Amino acid sequence: MLRVYLDNCVFNRPFDDQSQIRIKLETEAKFYIQALIKQRQLVLIWSYILELENA
Repeated sequence: MLRVYLDNCVFNRPFDDQSQIRIKLETEAKFYIQALIKQRQLVLIWSYILELENA
């Protein structure tokens, strides 16, 4: 199964200004990837760096 690693930029993209088409497309891609993870078609890889950046 394909494993994916998403950095903080991806997690925060939905909170950015969606009036720019690039930002909107990246947000839609994030939601699509998130749905695939929830459906167990992708595996999300997590790291201590994400924990550190969010602390």
